[in-house]
Amino acid sequence: MVHDRLRDGKRVAQLLASELEGNGGALASLVVSDADPDVDPTDDGAFAYAVRDERDAEDERIAEVYVQQDRARVEFLVGQDVAADVGEEQNLRVRPKAVRPPRTLVFVEDGAQVKWILPVFEAVMSAARDDE
Repeated sequence: MVHDRLRDGKRVAQLLASELEGNGGALASLVVSDADPDVDPTDDGAFAYAVRDERDAEDERIAEVYVQQDRARVEFLVGQDVAADVGEEQNLRVRPKAVRPPRTLVFVEDGAQVKWILPVFEAVMSAARDDE
């Protein structure tokens, strides 16, 4: 049985980017943009990349991904309530961020949790499409 877990924030973010871009179905239109391949993790979290819906004519960001030493943090810019609810259902650590406009933070603390956050992105995308 493997006891080692991927807990390197930069690697977790890279794995998430691969899953988002390689995933079909509900996530097929998501793209990683504005990526900083040389990002160095910081205590507060360094910007790694944005996630956009390529079908969005306004090209707005859906989420931003930040890296810390031991985890990645996804900040959802749309569908904040949906992201919080589904993130909690997926047993991910979630918290609101009190900024204008508000954001929902979802923490991806190891490589296995990358699969757990995909349903959060799916729910946010579904909610965004329903609002159109």
